[in-house]
Amino acid sequence: MMKFASVTDRLADLGGAKWAVHARARALKAQGQPIIELTIGEPDVPTPPEVTQPAIDSLLRGRTGYSNGRGETTLLAALAARYGARRGRPFGTDQFLCLPGTQTALYLAMMALAETGDEVLVGDPMYATYEGIIRATGASVVPVPLRPEFGFRMQAQDVRARLTSRSRVLFLNSPHNPTGAVLGAQDVAALGRLAAEHDLWILSDEVYEDLVFPGVSFASPLDLPELADRTIATASISKSHAAPGLRSGWLVGPAAFTAQALPLAETMLFGNQPFIADATAQALSGPSTVAGDMMARFSACAADLAERLDGVAGLRVNRPEAGMFALVDIRPTGMTGEAFAIGLLEAEKVAVMPGESFGEGLAGWLRISLTRPDAELAEAATRIARFARERG
Repeated sequence: MMKFASVTDRLADLGGAKWAVHARARALKAQGQPIIELTIGEPDVPTPPEVTQPAIDSLLRGRTGYSNGRGETTLLAALAARYGARRGRPFGTDQFLCLPGTQTALYLAMMALAETGDEVLVGDPMYATYEGIIRATGASVVPVPLRPEFGFRMQAQDVRARLTSRSRVLFLNSPHNPTGAVLGAQDVAALGRLAAEHDLWILSDEVYEDLVFPGVSFASPLDLPELADRTIATASISKSHAAPGLRSGWLVGPAAFTAQALPLAETMLFGNQPFIADATAQALSGPSTVAGDMMARFSACAADLAERLDGVAGLRVNRPEAGMFALVDIRPTGMTGEAFAIGLLEAEKVAVMPGESFGEGLAGWLRISLTRPDAELAEAATRIARFARERG
């Protein structure tokens, strides 16, 4: 029998099973059934002209040659200006690496930070790919519970309780997927002090930063100069500019880190696409023309969902602070999230993600995407309520 590298074994159970309900929904839809699909978090507006037109113009100018491993000069300059303006301190172009999407940026960062024998502390629940990103390095996943009583915000005392001599990286995600929680300045300061005390790297996925709801304050470890030498953050234009298919992301961190990680980036990719880099640089030169509307709409949709479902058959809706998802606690029904989601799809033709797809910490919950028209979301809420009452 042919042998495979051990990484394939480490990732063997992290494939499509997490998305089984979504796959079943797509299959039913292909058969012509009228499925209301609330599983995937993808912007529901067209990519704006501020992104598409520069990409087209650049493509027609012949910007299709090889790039370099770090990123195009114009994009690096745009990123340095953007982060300097947002964080109130200068950033150099040598602090960035440009990559195809946040997922690749996170993979590169984790591969450069952790290895076999290390432990990575990450919030539970977590985005579905995080476990694979960590396991791919050979490091161990150490789940840190994100508790509803704290608004699903990571607490320093919960991290401290799980620290060992092998702890290497504190993996943050704020605004958070799937909970919609946003770390505040006090949360970040407390976590940062703990990271400094135990010499941990901080890796922060901040792809939803531009979708923070009104009245909520976003804080990043990048805000604190004393954490600058241990923090790597990632983001992209996938959410902020409704351009997930362009796969244009980046990471930012200490210049010493990006220099050390550059050969790995070059081994993985050796340069992203110049015409997409040009479009990204143009998009980042000013505020997004679509993020504000999406943010306001998703906030209103979450409020409406809570109005329609909260208290029905004991259900509880967790109001997000950012992003494009809401959580529903269905534990009072006595069903698992997986059983509820499968039953709801078959009986009511509504597809939602079971909380178990995002870790044990969300067992007995559902994640509902808010990226659908108001009428569809209202109808979905009616069907969810009916399904819950019938099984209550």
